Amino acid sequence: VAVVVAAASNYYIYSYLVLNTHITMRPILLKGHERSITCVKYNYDGDLLFTASKDHVPSVWRGEDGERLGTFNGHKGTIWDLDCNRFSTHLLTASADASAKLWSCQTGECLRTFTHRGPVRGVAWADGSKQFATISDPFVEHNAKISIYDVDNEHPCFEIDLPKDHTTSKRVNPTNVVWMPLNEYILVTFDNGAIRLYDPQTGNEEEEVMGHEKKINRISFNREKTLFVTASSDNTAKLFDAVDLKHFKTYKTDRPVNDAVISETKDHILIGGGQDAMSVTTTSGKVGKFDTRFFHLVYEEEFGTVKGHFGPINALAINPNGRSYASGAEDGYIRLHFFDKSYLDMKDPVPEEAIDGEEEEKGEMPPIEEEKQ
Repeated sequence: VAVVVAAASNYYIYSYLVLNTHITMRPILLKGHERSITCVKYNYDGDLLFTASKDHVPSVWRGEDGERLGTFNGHKGTIWDLDCNRFSTHLLTASADASAKLWSCQTGECLRTFTHRGPVRGVAWADGSKQFATISDPFVEHNAKISIYDVDNEHPCFEIDLPKDHTTSKRVNPTNVVWMPLNEYILVTFDNGAIRLYDPQTGNEEEEVMGHEKKINRISFNREKTLFVTASSDNTAKLFDAVDLKHFKTYKTDRPVNDAVISETKDHILIGGGQDAMSVTTTSGKVGKFDTRFFHLVYEEEFGTVKGHFGPINALAINPNGRSYASGAEDGYIRLHFFDKSYLDMKDPVPEEAIDGEEEEKGEMPPIEEEKQ
C-alpha cells in the first residue's frame, strides 16, 4: 500500500516529499464480515471501532491493534447505520429489518428493540444520550419518517412525517440524520441532494439547502460540530458551515463519493468511493479506482491516495487522535491504516500568488505560537 503524492499544484508543491517517492504504510486487514461494509465509526475516545455490514452482525474492534472484541447478534437484515454514545456504554443500530436496537457495549446484550414501519436508514444519539432519532424509508402507504425516542421507551415520543416532494410528487428518502449542538435541531440529508433542519419539538422544517445534484450518501461532522462534509453520488464532496448551512468548499472527483471525513488534527479531508458496485466485476481495481483520496480542506487540492481495496469504499472513519483511519468497502474488508511519521510531522505550505511579475514562493505555515503573538 502506498500513498501516491501528486507532484504539481497551481500555487504550491507539497515540500515534505520528493517527487516520485512512495510512503509505505502497512494496514491491518480486519476480516470479520461476510458481506459488503456499510458503516465504520470510532467511539468518542477513539479506542473502539464499530463496523456494520450487510451480513446482519455489527462488530466492535480495538482501535489500536484491530483485535475483534465482540459482535452484536439479533438483527435479521442489513445494518445501515450505527452510533455509539459519548461514554461508550451503549450502541444503537439501524437495520433493514424495520427495527433499531439498543445494545450494551460491554456485554453485547440487546437491551431494547424499537420497531418501525419501514427499513431504518439512520440513527443518531442526542446530546446527553437520553434521546435518539431515527430515519426510516417509506413503506407501502406510509411515508418516510423521522422518529424521536426516549431511551427507556420502545414507542416514539415524537414523529415527523416526510411527505412527497411538492414539485415532482415523488417520494424523497432520507439518507442520514444528525443532532445539532444542544439538540436545537435535527439535520437530515436526502437522496435528492437536499439538506434540511427540523425542530425536534414542533417537527417544523426550519431550513432547506440543495447541497448536491444527486443523492447524499454520507455526512460527517468535525468534533466541535462547527463544520460538516457531505459525500454525494454527483462525484463531489462539499464542506458546509454547521451554523447557517453556508457552502464553503467543493472537492471534485471523477467517481461517486460514498463517504468523506474531516481530520481532527490536520486541515485534510479524506474521501472514499469508486465505481458503481453493480459493474465492479467487469473491471479491474485500477480502473475502478477503489482508493482513499486525500484533499486539503482549504485549498481543495488532492495531494495523495491510499490504495488497497478491491471494491468501492463505502465507509470511512478517522480516529479522533488523527493517527489512524479505517476504511470499509464492497469487498467485505475493513482496512485499519496507521499514518507514518512523515505524514504526522508534515506541515502544509501556504500558497502565495506572484505579485508584479515576481516568482511564486512557497512558504510553510508558521507555528501556532507565532500566530498568537
